[in-house]
Amino acid sequence: MEERKPHRKIRTGTVVSDKMDKTVVVRVERYEKHPLYGKRITRAKKYSAHDEKNECRMGDLVTIGETRPLSKNKCWELLEIVRKAPVFDEAEGGAEA
Repeated sequence: MEERKPHRKIRTGTVVSDKMDKTVVVRVERYEKHPLYGKRITRAKKYSAHDEKNECRMGDLVTIGETRPLSKNKCWELLEIVRKAPVFDEAEGGAEA
C-alpha cells in the first residue's frame, strides 16, 4: 500500500508584521467579481505563519503553506521568500539638518 502525501494549501502574500519571534503576519489578497455590478474587488485576509529562522521582514513577498496547528492562531509555515523588500538606510535617507 502506497503512502499518500496530504494535499496542503499554498498562498502568496506580503509580510505586514515581523515583530513576533519566529512568526510573521502575511496579508494575502484575492480578487472577486461583485455579485451585482460585476466590478473586480479586492478581498484580503491575514495569516500568522511560522518563520523558523526569523529571515523575513516587512514588505517581503512570501509563499506560505498549510501545516499542523502550531499555536492557537498559527497553522501556516513559511515555504520561500519570493522577493525581498528593499532596504533603506536610515543614516543616508534621513532628513538633512
